[in-house]
Amino acid sequence: MAQFKYTARNMSGQKLAGTVKADSRREAISKLKDRGVRVLHIEDIPETALNKDIYIGNPVKLKDFVIFLRQFSTLLKAGVTIVDSTKILSMQTESKALRKALANVLEDLNQGIPLSECATKHKRIFPPMFINLVKAGEASGALDDTLERLGDHFEKQHETKQKIQSALAYPIVVGIIAIGVVIFLLNNVVPTFADMFADFGGELPAITQFVLAASDWIQTKWWIILLIAIIIGIFLVVLKKNDSTKYYVDYAILRIPIFGKLVQKALLARMTSTLSSLFASSVPILEAVSIVEKVVENEVFAKVLRESRKALEQGISLTVPMKTHWVFPPLVVQMISIGEKTGALDAMLAKVAGFYELEVNTATDQIKSLIEPLMIVVLAAIVGTIVLSIMVPMFSIFGQIK
Repeated sequence: MAQFKYTARNMSGQKLAGTVKADSRREAISKLKDRGVRVLHIEDIPETALNKDIYIGNPVKLKDFVIFLRQFSTLLKAGVTIVDSTKILSMQTESKALRKALANVLEDLNQGIPLSECATKHKRIFPPMFINLVKAGEASGALDDTLERLGDHFEKQHETKQKIQSALAYPIVVGIIAIGVVIFLLNNVVPTFADMFADFGGELPAITQFVLAASDWIQTKWWIILLIAIIIGIFLVVLKKNDSTKYYVDYAILRIPIFGKLVQKALLARMTSTLSSLFASSVPILEAVSIVEKVVENEVFAKVLRESRKALEQGISLTVPMKTHWVFPPLVVQMISIGEKTGALDAMLAKVAGFYELEVNTATDQIKSLIEPLMIVVLAAIVGTIVLSIMVPMFSIFGQIK
């Protein structure tokens, strides 16, 4: 929500000055009128680090964006104008960032600016695919169908993302629990037995000595673990943000055993689905490939797509750079090649997208079914090792007492 500085007069003619928060200039004036004051001058206060909304990552959740697209399409199909539809959606959307953007878009629409140009001013909210498809929909007069197609696309993207997150959630949660349990045992339980073993004397088994040493290290040097975790986190963020190193991070992610294949399939589904939607909306092929470069969110894929775009500019097939790269399976290359030859590239890409979406669903189910017992075994082995390190010398002590 933006801040506006104003000067005004109240009902008795007294001059007032102050600030008001609103999503748009028009809303700010309306709020002041409701207070019974006549606005003389109003201007927005430039955003600073102290008054601007801070967002980490994408400011609009994919789920909220899908709902917005569905509602927008429904309103247009019902005969509601673009201006009125935008006004309705700006008041009822739950996303603060989207609500603010729509309020600004509404102001521009009232000045006769096309929706695609309005959205261009808010690129963090509206992705390139949305802007280009809306532009195509405006040109063809089928904006409602375009928005419905966009809703289908982003909904599938949301489902795929949810599937991957659910597959990763279990091992992450169990891993955190395992680390917590181990730290608790080494920090609170093992030291109690360490004192007892010291009183009885004698040589302890190797497994017990190892666990006692680990317990002592955790108690005295726990801050080193925290520091290493923070350094690794910052290091990975910096690598991911840096254009020169992002490629290697994305490459490493795709090469991770099991999970790398899952990510690759998800990216293939996103790439082919996006290209299919763009081609179906008559977006020029060079522009479509350029858009996908930005939305694929993986520099390995983006690099090959850049090479494909250059190949197209030279009059060569889109698939030439893909054929020599391991990240594109033969199925994808062959289907795109057939689509180019038959003139049904959008349909072929849609089939490939459907295939890989199904592959992602199957893979996530398989990974979850395999990881659950594996994580339980790992957790049991870690805790069992600690328990065993305590029990073995305990039996020796009881034997001596007898």
